[in-house]
Amino acid sequence: MLVLNRKSGESIKIGDDIEIKVVSIEGGQVKLGIEAPRHIDIHRKEVYVSIEEENKEASSLSKNLLDLLKK
Repeated sequence: MLVLNRKSGESIKIGDDIEIKVVSIEGGQVKLGIEAPRHIDIHRKEVYVSIEEENKEASSLSKNLLDLLKK
């Protein structure tokens, strides 16, 4: 893991297309702005994990249904 220190208004770049900027720091909360191409999905980690779990459930249900249909 790369750990960087940034002040409010400073940015980091990821490749040529993604920029993450520290918009503000208030108390224990950091607000980030992310500029990225529209085809790149950006989610908070808890949302991403939830989506992954739902996708796994859906794919296992589909597999079970296919197995039943084969019989």
